[in-house]
Amino acid sequence: MTALRLRNVEASYGAVRALHGISLNVESGSIVALLGANGAGKSTILKTLSGLLKPTDGDIEFDGHRLNSLSPREIIRLGLAQVPEGRRIFKDLDIGENLRMGAYTRDDAAGIARDLEMVFDLFPILKERIKQLGGTLSGGEQQMLTIGRGLMARPRLLLLDEPSLGLAPLIVGNIFRVLKKVNTEQGMALLIVEQNVHVALQNAGYAYVLQLGRITVEGTAGELRGNREVVASYLGMQN
Repeated sequence: MTALRLRNVEASYGAVRALHGISLNVESGSIVALLGANGAGKSTILKTLSGLLKPTDGDIEFDGHRLNSLSPREIIRLGLAQVPEGRRIFKDLDIGENLRMGAYTRDDAAGIARDLEMVFDLFPILKERIKQLGGTLSGGEQQMLTIGRGLMARPRLLLLDEPSLGLAPLIVGNIFRVLKKVNTEQGMALLIVEQNVHVALQNAGYAYVLQLGRITVEGTAGELRGNREVVASYLGMQN
């Protein structure tokens, strides 16, 4: 079953067109990667899906709802949440307060409490430091907090923008193990923008390669690992 469907989506920053006829699907419970160099349009797709940038053409559907004209708040309520690039935590709020901010569209107190414990099970260090201010955490801990905040929205599809950026390989491995666990045990679909192509293709089932706002290659992770063009252009160029 298709959770997310984009058909011929275009988007612009002022007079500059950033997306050119993007069409892609994310199946329910799947992990899909968006690959490409800086400026390829990966983050622009996530901004468009989240309602932060309105498409100028095409259609975006999530669980049968057309997203084109919806606000970010309405989109989150439908079950689509984003973990932004650069973490963007609330540095002057403690861990517990940061996490509860992720549930700002919800009013089910018991469900919020259960999901808070779920996040602490996934990232025990956050529970240990629940009163610590976000700005005092390490980069890896901040990324855990940002992902936890996204999970507190109880999404059916979680968008992640460069979750491995600037992190040590050990931390990256831990974070992706958690993401796989959430995907497997909760059936949550993931759409991941990631420049670490090896990590992306190890964890995703399907991937799209973007170049200058267009999808140039797509296929299963196995197919892309075996694609000479992708290997030459991306697999040999890591951060």
